Amino acid sequence: MTDSPMRINTLVVDATDPERLAAFWSELLGRPVVGRMGPYVWLRRENGLGLGFQRTGEPKSVKNRMHFDITSPDPSAEQRRVEALGGRRLTQYDAGGFLVMADPEGNEFCIIPDGPFELDDEGRADYLT
Repeated sequence: MTDSPMRINTLVVDATDPERLAAFWSELLGRPVVGRMGPYVWLRRENGLGLGFQRTGEPKSVKNRMHFDITSPDPSAEQRRVEALGGRRLTQYDAGGFLVMADPEGNEFCIIPDGPFELDDEGRADYLT
C-alpha cells in the first residue's frame, strides 16, 4: 500500500431540516454546533474529522449506502438516550445482532460496544444477547 495524500476531511449528511438533525447529533455525540453557512450546519471537528448537515429538498427514501458505527460502553443505555432524543430502533435488522438505530430523518447508524465482540461467519454480531 502506498501513502496517499488524500484523507477523509468531513462527513456531510443530507437533511431536510439540518438544524434539527445537527441538534440531535450534537447532543448524541457531545459535539456542539460551531457554524452555519448557507445550507450547512457544522458540528465541532474532533480527531481531525468534521461532521456537517446539508439542507436538501427531498427526504431520505432508501437504506443508507454508508452508516456510522458509534461506540458505547453500554449500547442498551444509549438506545434509550437515542430514543429520548427523537431517534428509533430499526428492529428489521435484529437478526444481524447489531443495535441498528435511525436518527430523526431515518439515517441508519449502529451502536456497538467499546470493547471487542464476536462476529460469526455470516457477519452477525453477538453483543445483544
